[in-house]
Amino acid sequence: MSNQSNPSNPSNQSNQSNQEQANLENRVTQQPMTPQEVDPQQKQAQKAELEREGNHLTANPGDRIDESKSLQEKAQQVAVDAPDIAGEHIVVPTYFVVDEPDGSQKALHHVKDAEEISDMIRQARMDENGNRIWS
Repeated sequence: MSNQSNPSNPSNQSNQSNQEQANLENRVTQQPMTPQEVDPQQKQAQKAELEREGNHLTANPGDRIDESKSLQEKAQQVAVDAPDIAGEHIVVPTYFVVDEPDGSQKALHHVKDAEEISDMIRQARMDENGNRIWS
């Protein structure tokens, strides 16, 4: 029997453990939610594009979907970083990074995946100890 096909093989267990550790290290734990947390380069690039293109843009530069971005990059992308009508400065992430029931994470686009975001919110519940319970 091959070592690769035997899950009880210590070498395969080590590889699986290494993969799990890498997944934990790459987990998104925080997204920008205040103006001070927005990457200044991203802010400048979006501002420059808005000034250059003016009213000819069909979408906010921060709303664009780029599938080549990593989960970490998507987690830092901001759709809105501006004062609202009441003058309060708001920040809206382009993607909401959610934890799946299996422990993995995925980025949901705040417009394209709005229905799935709503479903995730309805599914996620907390018990009295603050532990997430999936319904």
